[in-house]
Amino acid sequence: MVTASLLLGDEGMKKPSIALLGWVAVLGVLALARGAGAEDEGGPRWLHAWQKANPVWRGVHVMVLDDRAADSVMEQLPGLARAGVNALVVEVDYAFAFASHPRLRTKQFVSRESAARLAKAARRHGIRPIPLFNCLGHQSSGKRTFPLLLEYPAFDETPGQFPGNAGIYARSWCPRHPGVNRVVLALIDELVGAFQADAFHVGMDEVFLIASAHCPRCKGGEPAKLFAGCVKGLHAHLVGKRKLEMLMWGDRLLDARALGYSRDEAAANGTHGAIDLIPKDVVVCDWHYEKHRDYRSIPLLLGKGFRVWPTGWKSVANTEALIEAARCHRGKGVLGHLCTTWGQGDNRRLAQWPPLVAAMRKWAR
Repeated sequence: MVTASLLLGDEGMKKPSIALLGWVAVLGVLALARGAGAEDEGGPRWLHAWQKANPVWRGVHVMVLDDRAADSVMEQLPGLARAGVNALVVEVDYAFAFASHPRLRTKQFVSRESAARLAKAARRHGIRPIPLFNCLGHQSSGKRTFPLLLEYPAFDETPGQFPGNAGIYARSWCPRHPGVNRVVLALIDELVGAFQADAFHVGMDEVFLIASAHCPRCKGGEPAKLFAGCVKGLHAHLVGKRKLEMLMWGDRLLDARALGYSRDEAAANGTHGAIDLIPKDVVVCDWHYEKHRDYRSIPLLLGKGFRVWPTGWKSVANTEALIEAARCHRGKGVLGHLCTTWGQGDNRRLAQWPPLVAAMRKWAR
């Protein structure tokens, strides 16, 4: 467990610990929030206070798929704040009490009330809540197809193909189907409302099925343009209409061959050209879970005009290597670090998750 003791710097100068820095940030946000008024919690004034208090984004991504999971994360908020965490990416996907399309709820789901309590409690601790709904790809997992494509099979990029999802990583929705956004944006709006969100993460990682020969609308299309079209449609709604900040995973914007990355953390199916076609105010979460000699995607994305939120996973050594590479670009658009757990961490002990502790220490300097 991280304590409030002082750490000794390389040159003998005492530096405040992660925990102490966390409390300083939290107290600063709370003071500013009180000045804004309780009724403004989650509004523009709260966000301005958070931005002023947090030049570095120190985040953690969690899966919250029912009310019990939401309660577990809420119990961890004091410890996360003390550790230095100031942003919480809450992946909900279809596990929410959607009213606009109730048939798209999973069997277990997060109630609107629990989402609101979690978001309010996070802000009370100086932590910015950012809901996540996975768009375009990840519309199935194993043999299980998620509700959107079950309820609207015509939205499938590969309709009638791959029975039982055999031979594929995950299904995608068709980025050109005229009915998709009407449904998906309604779901997103409900999540934005429940969390009173000022930012939204649209996912969009590991999209392997795109421009499929089985899709009557996408067959023969350019993957980069199709991918970018989906991004721009979401951006027009979230940023253009709702005035929110938009985040997405960055792997499909990267050329696997040119960068020497795997086909998971970068694209080998032609979507990478979208890097030049999408709005540059999108925050790109550049995830790398393996250790690399260098992380060429960080300067690439920065050079294209994006702000970058490097993202790691379960290995402390790999997390530290990514952060060291990212810190070379501090002040040039690198926001900080986002930790993920992906089932390897326990929501009941998030503040003690070793890569998170390492990340908070690295970004406390």
